[in-house]
Amino acid sequence: MLDIRRLHMLKTVAARGSIAAAAQSLALSAGAVSQQLSALRNEVGVDLLRPDGRTVALTQAGRVLLEHADRILAAMEEAECAVAAVKGTVGTTATLAALPSTVATIVAPALTALGSQHPRLAVTCLVTDQAQLRELTLGTVDVVLGQRYHHLPDATPRGIDVTPLLDDPLLVVTAAGQAAERPVALRELAAHDLAVPPAATDCGQAILRACRQAGFTPTPRYVTADITAQLTLARAGLATALVPRTAIDPTTPGIRATPLDGHPIRRLLFAATRHTETADPTNTALVAALRTAAQQDGPGADLPEG
Repeated sequence: MLDIRRLHMLKTVAARGSIAAAAQSLALSAGAVSQQLSALRNEVGVDLLRPDGRTVALTQAGRVLLEHADRILAAMEEAECAVAAVKGTVGTTATLAALPSTVATIVAPALTALGSQHPRLAVTCLVTDQAQLRELTLGTVDVVLGQRYHHLPDATPRGIDVTPLLDDPLLVVTAAGQAAERPVALRELAAHDLAVPPAATDCGQAILRACRQAGFTPTPRYVTADITAQLTLARAGLATALVPRTAIDPTTPGIRATPLDGHPIRRLLFAATRHTETADPTNTALVAALRTAAQQDGPGADLPEG
């Protein structure tokens, strides 16, 4: 009988691209992973992995086995959720992956409220803007607080359930007194010194495409994914930044945050979980807390004006 832990290792190696990377994410040594995969190869009697430059790739047999492994692992999680639903109680551990820009306004309030409601539940929070949904599909995290920009393609993987939390517009941030108290057309920013995230990030790509749709290609003066750095540059009068509303502290002095006119850039903040026919009470409680915190930080929140 195939060992389910070895099937999970095979899935992780296929996703990470190497035994070393898989071992790191599994908190195991590369030797231990290699040993378990060798045992799996002996069980099935055929090679499952092949060298591919500096990485490894699945053989045809490996791809076939992984298709079955996905169904087996999903069935195991379904069974765990069904038992948890019968128990009807929230568990003791969960792992959340969240965007840095959501920590202050959504994550911290949500986890505070969750701690009061379910004091036995310990939530580990991974603050990252990299590949959260991939980590969800691999089982590394239980819930993702992610984002999708409305004018970019939806890249949500199969088998993922998405709960919308909040529509979050990007605001034009300048030094207080530098901008008029009116919405700003995106094309006006063609003449501004901009502080923007790298084009490889979701936000950077969203800004780049929106600017091109408005008729210009931005030439950033400052490139950083650090929103604190963007706000600092804006407050100093060195740059104009485009920052999600939820990432702006309304009490921040010295800046003005102005809506975009006509064609706003908006991201959908969502909570994502792996799809199961029976909802897991722990994940349900965590998603509910995120939704409540997001609604409290909705469009009615005050914006900094100087």
